[in-house]
Amino acid sequence: MAPITSSIAFPSGSAQLNGYLAQPDGNGPFPALVLIHEAYGLNENMRDIASRFAEQGYVALAVDLFTGRNRMICMARVFYGMIFNSAEHFGIDDLKSALTYLTAQSGVDSQHLGAVGYCMGGSLAVAWACTDKRLRVIAPYYGVNPRPDDMLTRLCPVVGSYPGNDFTTKAGQKLEIVLERENIPHDIKSYPGAGHSFFNDTSRNYNADAAADSWHRVLAFFKEHIG
Repeated sequence: MAPITSSIAFPSGSAQLNGYLAQPDGNGPFPALVLIHEAYGLNENMRDIASRFAEQGYVALAVDLFTGRNRMICMARVFYGMIFNSAEHFGIDDLKSALTYLTAQSGVDSQHLGAVGYCMGGSLAVAWACTDKRLRVIAPYYGVNPRPDDMLTRLCPVVGSYPGNDFTTKAGQKLEIVLERENIPHDIKSYPGAGHSFFNDTSRNYNADAAADSWHRVLAFFKEHIG
């Protein structure tokens, strides 16, 4: 059946952030995900992805980290934070608030939580998971790793997807080395011939084969770790 969707707002510190909530039809409890956007913000592509996850049995909250803020300033603050203070900056705090809101919703299984992020969102997903034990699994797409490198040893299981020739490719390779060494469950894959934003079907870099394969890998990995 079609998912139940709504536009919502949730508190984060003194701010109110917007989001898009997609829920499976039924009473649950369902595993739940926070979805973190690219530099484009919360758009129809992210709403569509949330609905797709809901169709697969997940409550999905796509957040808008740019709510009421200047997008370029927000992006600068996020990337500055990832370089100089990866564990604690406003993007991570907002995501923790989003997860708190999500776990308070009826029908959400608060013990089976994950996150999915794309580009900037993929980078945030990795950094966030190093600091929040509520997350049981993450799926970063073409993101970079937080600093310092030893933060990665704190990660939960990871299913990561990267282009074969991109500024994020080496980050995926480095992430896989750490996860292997630390015996953290993982599935890291790069896609030769795919470009940045290959999962975004509204982007000129959309790669249908890489997008479909990564989608099936994410669903299988999530099924294993959060149901």
